[in-house]
Amino acid sequence: MRAIMVMFDSLNRQMLPPYGADWVHAPNFRRLADRTATFDNCYGGSMPCMPARREMHTARHNFLHRSWGPLEPFDDSVPAMLSAAGVHTHLATDHQHYWEDGGATYHTRYSTFEMFRGQEGDPWKGQVADPQIPESAGTTARLKPNLWRQDWVNRSHLTDEADHPQTRTFDAGVEFIETNKDQDDWFLQIETFDPHEPFFSYAQYKRHYDTGYDGPHFDWPSYSQVTEDADVVEHGRAEYAALLSMCDHSLGRVLDLMDEHDLWDDTLLIVNTDHGFMLGEHGWWGKNIQPWYDETIHTPLFIWDPRTGVAGERRESLVQTIDFGPTLLDFFGVTPTPDMQGRPLTDVVARDEPIRTAGLFGIFGGHVCVSDGRYVYMRASTTAQNGPLFEYTLMPTRMNGFFGAGELGAAEHVDGFSFTKGTKVLRTPAQSFVTPYVFGTQLFDLTEDPHQTRPLRDEALELRMATMLRDLLADSDAPQEQFVRLGLPPTGPLSTEHLLVEQQWPLLQASLQPGARAEDFGTAGLQLDLTLGSLLQDESTRAVLAQHAPMLTAPPLTDYVADLSLLEIAASLVGLLPRPLLAALATALESARDATVPTAG
Repeated sequence: MRAIMVMFDSLNRQMLPPYGADWVHAPNFRRLADRTATFDNCYGGSMPCMPARREMHTARHNFLHRSWGPLEPFDDSVPAMLSAAGVHTHLATDHQHYWEDGGATYHTRYSTFEMFRGQEGDPWKGQVADPQIPESAGTTARLKPNLWRQDWVNRSHLTDEADHPQTRTFDAGVEFIETNKDQDDWFLQIETFDPHEPFFSYAQYKRHYDTGYDGPHFDWPSYSQVTEDADVVEHGRAEYAALLSMCDHSLGRVLDLMDEHDLWDDTLLIVNTDHGFMLGEHGWWGKNIQPWYDETIHTPLFIWDPRTGVAGERRESLVQTIDFGPTLLDFFGVTPTPDMQGRPLTDVVARDEPIRTAGLFGIFGGHVCVSDGRYVYMRASTTAQNGPLFEYTLMPTRMNGFFGAGELGAAEHVDGFSFTKGTKVLRTPAQSFVTPYVFGTQLFDLTEDPHQTRPLRDEALELRMATMLRDLLADSDAPQEQFVRLGLPPTGPLSTEHLLVEQQWPLLQASLQPGARAEDFGTAGLQLDLTLGSLLQDESTRAVLAQHAPMLTAPPLTDYVADLSLLEIAASLVGLLPRPLLAALATALESARDATVPTAG
């Protein structure tokens, strides 16, 4: 028995032909759907990248206890379990987060692994002189200047598609298959960072999407509200589609080998992603900040299981990321551990047999969400402070650094949870990047409103979904403070006093407004296009900021957004500068500048 997983990052299912995107050139995804079971109700769980991978290893949710981090000493790892059972596991990847502090324990769980450099500002090639960078739209260059500069250094070494880390990752996967096609008991994970931003691809893929755009370079949108003009948005979507077409070409190489070597007879094939990506839908780019709309969390999934022979069929049962690991274990005859929440998808593939009635998903400190396959309920915190909130870990690192001294100084050694194997853990005070409170609690009917444009106000439905959510929190052994943060009782029946949709409806409505533009505020709106740094340098305008928005006058925020305009800050840090505050700032800044203009005489 052999198994292959082809895993993409940030794959928006609504951009794939098997899910309705007929305009996207992806013939191999069409071909894939003809050879597999295509899942219509697959949802992510813990977001984003590494939390999702922790779910794939451990088959349980991560985001209620921990933000972005490595595998923990008490975690069960599916690749490690397979290796221990005599299955050779191999990882070929260009996902650079694996070699950062917050991901350094994942790749070493495989029997062997290969890693390729150069994606998204990966600190790969050393170059002291600044690279040549074209005029660019968007705010990424100013929000992430070091990452932006390094990415352009890296691109200068990737002018040939053969050198691209995606290509080299699939080269390695092809080599593994060719080397081991006559051997038994192996699992190959081919994992590419694409089509994650930046959407860097080549002319042969871009030619499918000629929009006539002739503006500034734009293939790396920031995680923020859309403030770009419509032609820039269309171009950004085309750049994503071009990179997706490159991914499709790489996928085709694997399918060709499956055909050439008759691997369909005895090889499990899973094609999946960690999450999606907003490409202007709901007025947003990216992920992590806004609620988890379908474009980011309702993911594509394709499975060929040679034991069932199901091909060219759709599956409606609700499945999640936590099910991928148990599916692999089941295929190789390895028993899942008691701590695993996921279920094997064997019977779902064979007969569309349901394995759960509801799925849980979210990000640490953000909305906590539940879906039953039709309705989606995204519950916000009850207060803007979004607390209490703690992290639980024995591995105090995040994406590319350690926990701060202040956090560790406040850490407590506390009893663990049902899944920590009897070990105590560190509990550290935590905060999220943005608060879900500014978006309010949201409820949608995906059958009647598949694009989630009409949020519901339905007390009976919310009560049912909130109860379902609370029960899933309890089943996940969620920390008690999560119930407090979300305003849910840990036990007992819920009542209307526990509902939030109606109470937070004004917040929800405000969050649905498009990103503010200068013209929304009359002539005074021109002041909002000035950078924060320039406003802080002028004594009169600094005084205005100190009065109306003091959080913009001192570190750490000024270190992060000084090169952004007030409008760009409002689009990136949603809730920090709501429209009434922007209007007040525009008027006060205009008055301050008028007062400092010398009069003739």
